[in-house]
Amino acid sequence: MIPEDLYYTEEHEWVRIDEDVVTVGITDYAQDQLGDIVYVELPVVGDTVEAGTTVGELESTKSVSDIFCPVSGEVVARNDGLEGGEEVVNSDPYGEGWLFRVRASAEDPTEGLLTAEQYTSITSA
Repeated sequence: MIPEDLYYTEEHEWVRIDEDVVTVGITDYAQDQLGDIVYVELPVVGDTVEAGTTVGELESTKSVSDIFCPVSGEVVARNDGLEGGEEVVNSDPYGEGWLFRVRASAEDPTEGLLTAEQYTSITSA
């Protein structure tokens, strides 16, 4: 399940773009590989983040995985509903399981991101 209207990273984050604000989450593939998510650490609203840097982590019953920021900018929202409700990342990774939002500083926030077709080729290899 790889929605065509999103962009992706090689680290298995997805990106939904709404003008200059991007919503970030992890892909269905990533949540499946991690197993049951039991803890989520998210960036703080107001933080300035750089594309490719670690901004949080996901802890599952199997392992701990870093969350990488796919775009540079300022964190403008985080999904505080995940605190105590981490399992929604597994059950609805492209909807209610979103992680955080960033006001992108780049003119083209899609630069360096993968299309659904490109991401499919990575996950099916």
